Amino acid sequence: MNALNRRNWIKRSALAVGAITMTPTDIWASKVEAAQLQKRKFLFDNDALFNEFTPPKFPDLSTVKARLVWNENPYGPSNKAQEAFAKAVVEGNHYSWGSLNKLVTKICKNENVKPSQIMMGPGSSDLLEKVAMVYFQNGGNIISADPSYMSLVAVAEASGGTWKPIKLTDDYQHDLDAMEAAIDADTKLVYITNPNNPTATLTNPKKLENFCKRVSKKVPIFIDEAYIELSEAGMKNSMVHLVEKGHDVMVARTFSKIHGMAGLRVGYMAASENIINKIGEITRGGMGITGPSIAAANASLDDAEYLDMCKTELTKARIDTMAYLKSKGIDYMPSQTNFVIFPIDMEGDVFLEKVYAKKIVVRAFNFWDQNWCRVSMGKPKEMQYFFEAMDEILA
Repeated sequence: MNALNRRNWIKRSALAVGAITMTPTDIWASKVEAAQLQKRKFLFDNDALFNEFTPPKFPDLSTVKARLVWNENPYGPSNKAQEAFAKAVVEGNHYSWGSLNKLVTKICKNENVKPSQIMMGPGSSDLLEKVAMVYFQNGGNIISADPSYMSLVAVAEASGGTWKPIKLTDDYQHDLDAMEAAIDADTKLVYITNPNNPTATLTNPKKLENFCKRVSKKVPIFIDEAYIELSEAGMKNSMVHLVEKGHDVMVARTFSKIHGMAGLRVGYMAASENIINKIGEITRGGMGITGPSIAAANASLDDAEYLDMCKTELTKARIDTMAYLKSKGIDYMPSQTNFVIFPIDMEGDVFLEKVYAKKIVVRAFNFWDQNWCRVSMGKPKEMQYFFEAMDEILA
C-alpha cells in the first residue's frame, strides 16, 4: 500500500468507525442520547444477536450511590501509581519515549517476550481496534463468541469485514470445536476473550492452549485477556507463552482492571514481530499514552501488595454477589472477573429504570432470547446498595 493510498484508507476507516477517537464516556453519552431521542428500546439500532438496552437519562456519575456499570476497579490506582503520575506531570513538556521503553522492558521481563514483540496503546481496546482496521481493510470475516466484547468486531465490520458469531457452550465456554469448523478461506482472525465479556466466564485454559497451537497454523488468533489477573488462577491462565514459542497468536492486556487505571489509558499487546510490524505499517503504538500514565503503570507493576488487595476485595465482592443471587433463586453465570451477569424476568429498559431510580448504574443486555443484567463489583457499601435495590425490585 503506497503512502497516498494508506492515508486515504486511514481517512475512510476513521470516518467509518466514527467514534474511535472519542473517549468511552463521550461514545456512551452520544449513543444513549441518540437512542433516547429515537425512543429505541435497544442502544444500537441493528438486528444483532447481542444487543444492549437503552438506559434512562444517564446521571451525573458523581451523584450516584453505586457506580457498577463499566467493570472499573473501585479502588483506583495504587498510592505508588498516583505518586508516580504526579511526579511525572512536571516533565509533561517532554516526549516520554524513554520512560515508555523502560515500561516495555519491564513488561517483557514479566511476559518473557522481546521488545519487538510488544505494542503499547492507550488501553487494550485501542489495540483491538488497530488490529481490526489493519486486518479487515480488504474485507474477510472474524470469528468470535456469541456474545463477546464487541470493540474489535464492530471496527472489523466498519472496516469492511463480516462477523461469524459462535454461541458459547452450555457451560458458558467458547465453543472451540465450532469456532475451528467455522474457519474458511475468508477468515482473517479468530477473536477470543478469556475470561469473556459480558459473561464473565472462563474457557478451559488447557483446551484453549491446544486450540491455539493447532488453529494458529491456519489463521491468526487474538486472545483478549483484559480480566485474566482477576480469574482464580490469574496469570497461569494466560496464553502469552505461545507468543514466545512462535505461534501466530496475539495477546492483549490492560491496566484498566486489576491496576485500577481505566481513566489513565495504558495497555499492551504481545505478538510476533511480523504482526507488530504489519500493524506498525499503518499505525504506531504508544503514541496515545501520556508520560504520567506511563509512570503510573510502571509503579503499579511493582506494587504487588496493592494488586493482591484489589484481587482479594473484588473476589470477595464477586462471591458475595453470587451468594446473594443464589439466595434469590437466580441462576447467574459463574464469574471469573470483577462483574457478574444474571437473567432478569422483565424488559431490560424497565429494569434499568427501576435501578437507576435508586441511584445505581448497571447495564442490561439481550442475547439468546433472554434479558440480562451485568453488574460490576464495587466496594462493600456499593454492593449493599445494589442488594437492597434488588430486594425491592424483586419483591
